Formats: sequence, structure tokens, C-alpha cells
Amino acid sequence: MNLGEKLFELRKTKNLTQDEVAEKLNVTRQTVSKWETNQSTPDFDKILPLCELYDISTDELLKGEKQEKSEENNYNNEEKKNKNNYENMTKNQIKQKSAEVVCSSILIFIIAIAYAGIGTAVMRWNPVVIGCTFLIIIGWGVTRIVKHYMSIPKFEKTKEEEKQDKIVKQINDIIGGIGTAIYFIVSFSTMAWHITWVIFIIIGMVEEIVKLIFMLKGDEENEE
Repeated sequence: MNLGEKLFELRKTKNLTQDEVAEKLNVTRQTVSKWETNQSTPDFDKILPLCELYDISTDELLKGEKQEKSEENNYNNEEKKNKNNYENMTKNQIKQKSAEVVCSSILIFIIAIAYAGIGTAVMRWNPVVIGCTFLIIIGWGVTRIVKHYMSIPKFEKTKEEEKQDKIVKQINDIIGGIGTAIYFIVSFSTMAWHITWVIFIIIGMVEEIVKLIFMLKGDEENEE
């Protein structure tokens, strides 16, 4: 296998387009195409970036020599790092990661609410300590969700996905409206304004669950 064929196979293995490779290496798509068709070879300063992009050594790229098994542990460590690298994930892998982040964050919210309820009503702990700890736990869960969604690269959505997003938005708008109404009704009825704001956290949890359900439903349909 010559260098051009090898570069072509490596790019396909990573599920990258020539445009994406060109953007990451700061070259034109035509340059990438010439590399893969053996019309030209990568410049010296592009060899290392190519190896980093395709997760191979320079010897493996240029000579076809694979790393020795003694380096297997280092390779496994790199694989673990790549699992957290959103740029190297496929769309389905990112969806699975989204499910993990959302589910674990919802669990964090539930733990925070349970902690606040037990600490206030049962244990009679200091309200200031409970409030501060509660906000820290909630902040942790929110940060995980925000960081995750901000790290996701942009993918072109299919018509089915765009339709699904519109349905989810409509459902969540309804949930938000009903939740807000419940908040005011409960708050005015009980005058417990210092507690009823937790309803908004529950609303957020329900909306994330709705997103998760539709996302998993979409995955099942794609598999079929």
C-alpha cells in the first residue's frame, strides 16, 4: 500500500471528509486530494499533524511499521483520551455520551433535592449550610450538561432530526408553561417561596428527560 492509499484509508477509518482534514491541517481540499492520489506528498511540517490526526506514529505512516506490543499500555491510554475527545467521536457515540451525561446529571439533581429535603425537614441542619451545599451540587450538575453540549461539534442534521427537534421544543415549551403555572399556584397557596423555586429544577429535569427519550427513540429507528 502506497502513501496515498494509506492516507485515504486512514481518513475513512476516522470518518472524516477531505474538507475536514484540510481544515484541521490548514491546507486546501485539493492538497489533501493530491496526497491521497499520489500526485504529491505532504510537506515535512504536515507529517506530524497527520500522524496526530490519525493516531499513528511517523514510522507507521511513512514506513508501514507498527508500534511494538510493549507500547500497548500507552496506546490504551490514548484510546481513553480519545473517548473524551468529541472531535474524534461519531454522531452515535456523541448521542451515547449525551445520554450518559444527562442521566448522571439528573441523578445529581435528585440527590441535591433529597439532600435539601432531608437536611431541612428531618435533620434540622443549618439552612445556610444546606442552601450553599445544595447550590454547589446543582451547579455541578448544570456545569456538566453545559460543558457537554458546548463541546459537541456541529453536525448537519437530517430532516428527521430537525423535525424531532421541533417536536421536542414544542413539548418542552408546554412543560415550561405548565411548570411555571404550577410554581405560582403552589407558591401563592403555601407562601413557601423559599422552597417552591425547586419546581424550576424539576422542570429542567423533565425537559432533559424528554430530550433523552426522543434521542434514544431516534437511535432505535436508525438501527432498524
